[in-house]
Amino acid sequence: MVRRGTYSIVARDPDSLELGVAVQSHWFSVGSVVPFAQAGVGAVAVQSVPDPDTGPAVLETLAARGDAREALRVAVGAQPNAGMRQVGVVDARGDGAAWTGADCIRHAGDVEGPGFAAQANMMLNEGVPEAMAAAFERATGPLAERLVDALDGAEAAGGDVRGRQSAALLVVPAQGPPHAHAVDLRVEDHRDPLGELRRLLVLQRAYELAGEADELVAQGRHEEAGPRYEQAAQLAPDNDELLFWAGLAAGPQRGLLLVREAIERNPRWTTLLERLTDDVAPGAAAMRRALAAD
Repeated sequence: MVRRGTYSIVARDPDSLELGVAVQSHWFSVGSVVPFAQAGVGAVAVQSVPDPDTGPAVLETLAARGDAREALRVAVGAQPNAGMRQVGVVDARGDGAAWTGADCIRHAGDVEGPGFAAQANMMLNEGVPEAMAAAFERATGPLAERLVDALDGAEAAGGDVRGRQSAALLVVPAQGPPHAHAVDLRVEDHRDPLGELRRLLVLQRAYELAGEADELVAQGRHEEAGPRYEQAAQLAPDNDELLFWAGLAAGPQRGLLLVREAIERNPRWTTLLERLTDDVAPGAAAMRRALAAD
């Protein structure tokens, strides 16, 4: 039986009503075994000695009864190894509940608060769940960013006694089909999994802006699309693709500078530009002429 030291937090955003779970561990691919969430139902973390059936079972009970504490009671009562396990649950109403089995390796514990539950085992120091809770309550912004802030708080308090290896972030919307998610990011193996998780979250925000810009272009609202593409490129300054599309959506002078820079970083954009028609990428023909005359 493998014991996996882990810290995690499950939470609900009172404004967006999103539900989410974030986790870090010194174990490969923690995101494949600990976090579970379902739109409009709840979020669950199962750790220490994870069981692939517990998370779905908790969500099933939540969907039927809607109560985090009741779902936790049912799940723990049905487990022969409950003493070795930690479970954190938050329901769609924002009620959080947590269980720490008596046989979890110290330091182990949990904290329940308004809209969240934080839990940790095999920690270097005492107080890691409390540090997560405090960081989460101090944080501002979208739920995903607040969850990552909470993990940073846990790490600052000492974190896993063995160190760091993998992390994951799962956020689901207030409504939607069972598979719907707003954020689903995993860092499987990294020297700085939390830093990498935050980098990926920023990159997702950049691509969300690019997606909004794509929709505006499809609606013929090109002047509104340009600034969003540029915002996306600013969030991910090393990403030549976002730079390229920002250039096509920008005005002639600014656009030429951006597209030229994208091509300097990756000459293959020249090939794609030759293939683009104005109905797919308005401004493509004008950009080809501008580059030829430059």
